Amino acid sequence: MSHSSNTLVSQLYTDHHLWILSYLKKRLKNVEDAYDLTNDTFLKLILKGDINKIIEPRAFLTNLAHGLMVNHFRRKEIESKYLEFLSQHSEDFHDSVETRTIILETLYQIDLILDGLEQKVKKAFLLSQLEGMAHGAIANEMQVSVSSVRKYISTALLHLMQHKN
Repeated sequence: MSHSSNTLVSQLYTDHHLWILSYLKKRLKNVEDAYDLTNDTFLKLILKGDINKIIEPRAFLTNLAHGLMVNHFRRKEIESKYLEFLSQHSEDFHDSVETRTIILETLYQIDLILDGLEQKVKKAFLLSQLEGMAHGAIANEMQVSVSSVRKYISTALLHLMQHKN
């Protein structure tokens, strides 16, 4: 990072750090998470590269912070559902903390990839893969034809294959 970029980041941090922190505190209702995401916002800014082209810094930073906050909520929801699953099946699983962390990270990545799908495609795929539902049962639940369910699941699988590695 060049000296002028360092100076610009420092100036943006000085000018907008408290504002972004306040923005996140209001939405997260958790001071620690707000501090973490504020720091992540500025880290993401640094990693963006060419920050000299930023025209509206507050809008740009708000957009970065909002995206990080959305990801934070998604991760918390996935973690909550995973922990709920484990609590219901604790006798079946005796994973280490490391294994659980790897599983959660994998679930986050899958969620991000599936986020690019239409809602009905994602729902059909998840009902099939996570709930183990047959295509006919999925069709009944979603009120679509079995051939539509097959098409949705094929679309999801193709999407996942394209994002592999």
